[in-house]
Amino acid sequence: MTQNHQDHRSKALHELSALVLNIIRSPPPPLDFSEQSPARRRSAQQMTPAGFASLLLGISLSLMLCGSVTFFIGLVLMPWVLGLVMLLYFVGVVSSISMIGRSILCCAEQERCCS
Repeated sequence: MTQNHQDHRSKALHELSALVLNIIRSPPPPLDFSEQSPARRRSAQQMTPAGFASLLLGISLSLMLCGSVTFFIGLVLMPWVLGLVMLLYFVGVVSSISMIGRSILCCAEQERCCS
């Protein structure tokens, strides 16, 4: 089971790496709305250093944006989570106290009955 899970992870990582390398090697051609024939377009383009820097900048900006959104959601939900934890803790304490009280009352009732 674990070996299958690791194989799946390595396969996904391999496919992701191949996809990124394929994008870096030959990005899609820019959209050209002029009336040129397809033969006149350059078929094999190489990524320029500026294009690679732009790609990395876009990736880093999207990761920062996703991280900021995740942080904001966590910040908004934290009081609710803490409130729920405190409520459940309080319910547990009340339940324990009631169980202790019930056992004391049952013990006292049995001693009164038996005497």
